[in-house]
Amino acid sequence: MYVMSLTLVPAATNTSAAPAASSVVAGQLATGTAAAAQQANKTADSAKAGSGSDSSAKVKSAGGTVKLSDEAQAQLRKLQARDTQVRNHEQAHLAAAGGLATSGASYTYEKGPDGVSYAIGGEVHIDVSPGRTPQDTIARAQIIQAAALAPADPSGPDLAVAAQARQMEQQAQVELQQQQAQKQQTKLAGVYASISNTGQASTSSPAKVDSYA
Repeated sequence: MYVMSLTLVPAATNTSAAPAASSVVAGQLATGTAAAAQQANKTADSAKAGSGSDSSAKVKSAGGTVKLSDEAQAQLRKLQARDTQVRNHEQAHLAAAGGLATSGASYTYEKGPDGVSYAIGGEVHIDVSPGRTPQDTIARAQIIQAAALAPADPSGPDLAVAAQARQMEQQAQVELQQQQAQKQQTKLAGVYASISNTGQASTSSPAKVDSYA
């Protein structure tokens, strides 16, 4: 059984511990599109607009209440927006993958200024082995495509995985057509053989007529 890693590579953020996007390999699904980053920034900016003119704010943390500077508040809003984005992205992959998912979503975290850990990346593994028949392979390939394109903002790697699944589907369709053509040829060969045998039997048997002395 082959297992494909559906990995979410986080977009660059202004947080100090944001990881760089890793190289894309076959089967890797990544978030981190420009649109997603802009959406996260918009969410953070909207929250900032409603924070008032105070230069600092108190938030509840794992160890109690802490006072955050404007910079820390901005970092926190971005981490919160990123956490929501990553979890939604992963859950979309999982929901579409169905029975082909071999694990639940696993996440990588970054601790925010409030002491809470926020998801900044994650991955899901799905089985991408072909089916026992071309029909089964076609069905599995279609599920993989749906899983890759399930998020609202599929990334370049997501699209690459979908393209690979389409290729697998097309190859299975060719194989299915070949099998069907072979079955048809075998059927026709049997019909021709039956006709040929019937003709030989009729020509080899002498005609019987009544004879009178």
